[in-house]
Amino acid sequence: MPTNEHSQSTVLVARHFDIDTRQEPVIFLRRDSAVARSEGFEALSRVNVASKHRSIIATLVIVGEDLLQPGHAGLSDAARHLLDSHEGDELVLSYPRPVKSLSYLRSKIYGNPLSAQAFQAIMRDIVDGRYMDVHLSAFITACANGRLSGDEISLLTEAMVDAGERLHWPGTPIVDKHCIGGLPGNRTTPVVVAIAVARGLTMPKTSSRAITSPSGTADTMETLAPVDLDLATMRRVVEREGGCIAWGGSVSLSPADDILIRVERALNIDSEGQLIASVLSKKIAAGSTHVVIDIPVGPTAKVRDPAAADALAAQLKAVGHQLGLEICIAVSDGSQPVGRGIGPALEARDVLAVLQNQAGAPADLRQRSLELAGLLLETAGVADPGLGFEAAERTLDDGSAWSRFQAICEAQGGLSEPPRANYRYDVFAEHEGTVSGIDNRVLARVAKLAGAPNDKAAGLEMNVRLGNRVNAGDLLMVVHAESPGELDYSLHYMKSHRNPIEITQP
Repeated sequence: MPTNEHSQSTVLVARHFDIDTRQEPVIFLRRDSAVARSEGFEALSRVNVASKHRSIIATLVIVGEDLLQPGHAGLSDAARHLLDSHEGDELVLSYPRPVKSLSYLRSKIYGNPLSAQAFQAIMRDIVDGRYMDVHLSAFITACANGRLSGDEISLLTEAMVDAGERLHWPGTPIVDKHCIGGLPGNRTTPVVVAIAVARGLTMPKTSSRAITSPSGTADTMETLAPVDLDLATMRRVVEREGGCIAWGGSVSLSPADDILIRVERALNIDSEGQLIASVLSKKIAAGSTHVVIDIPVGPTAKVRDPAAADALAAQLKAVGHQLGLEICIAVSDGSQPVGRGIGPALEARDVLAVLQNQAGAPADLRQRSLELAGLLLETAGVADPGLGFEAAERTLDDGSAWSRFQAICEAQGGLSEPPRANYRYDVFAEHEGTVSGIDNRVLARVAKLAGAPNDKAAGLEMNVRLGNRVNAGDLLMVVHAESPGELDYSLHYMKSHRNPIEITQP
């Protein structure tokens, strides 16, 4: 915070640059900046930036003299928001204190186990913005590929919870559901939340945005209702309606997780140990006591075989038990996408079709949603063992789930119509035969190159499933994009790789 001890030459005037740097705060200084010269700052230095309201750690970017007046500093959108800065505010730059937890990071890079103190220090520094992306990348890589023991995963999970807010709700059980991912279109969460809440359960659902997939639950839900809820709004929605579907990054629940996810997305890494810590830290921070976790298994899913699913399930249960969570695991079919849509808006339309009991609703999405909701009802004790599916089905069929979903959306800011893409490309079968294979990973890649999840209407619409008979010229799928360039980009990728839908000729 500026004080009289700072000379006039070290105090800069804030200017707001309309530059989106995602969650990374960036400050811009002129190449001839006296402050940069006197303090020895160089491009991409980490600097402490203090305003009259608060201080942050930001990355310094040097710009040409024509972009800023002398004595001024530009702030990216993220920096302005974190500083709560106004145009013309005074800013003071200084060196941040040394990041002592980097010694723990270096120790982990060399294969040494980390203590609770080490994880707590690393997570605090990550949340305080003291880690550059290169440090975050190093931490993610050092913990990937089985380099975290079971005890370390528990300690990491606790540290991620402790670095943010933690919700507490009256009564028990407080339920939640999560899917490990890797299966395009598997958007069961909105249906499960609606059923659980309609049956009287409390379900404060926080969801992530996509890491390596074309859409996360938060991305899909955002096409239907606002998900950027603060803690006060989330609490109000849950107290009023019994549940919510919010983006975890907006409510400071395990905030380190959202920072790590941003870098994991860029690295295209989703390691098992950090996956467990990510999932369970969110559940604990949200106040959950009973959680159902879906693990899809298939040759092109995230989890490839039953043995790997069993090992992951055992670790999830062990860490959950250590941290006071009751966890029920559902191992499901991951051989092909669930529903027809792959991408935020397309998946949202599938969700609406199931909740509204439309005649053409995807049967597989309905079935899987009912199975998971039924299991959650049984785990929470509101349905007898073996009778959860029937209870969930009644709740969906009689319109109760749809009513509760509408109420939740209205409480979060209003139910919206998902957008539609302006550009589409139909993919047809080149010959007759049977659909014998579907590559989830290639489909996900095509959808992402088409613009998903950032372009909400982009993605794929599937028209076939495994075992279907097709004739030459039959429609297999439709690629959706919001611009012709992205449509061409996705089609070029698809045509230069093997067809994601394999058709075996008779």
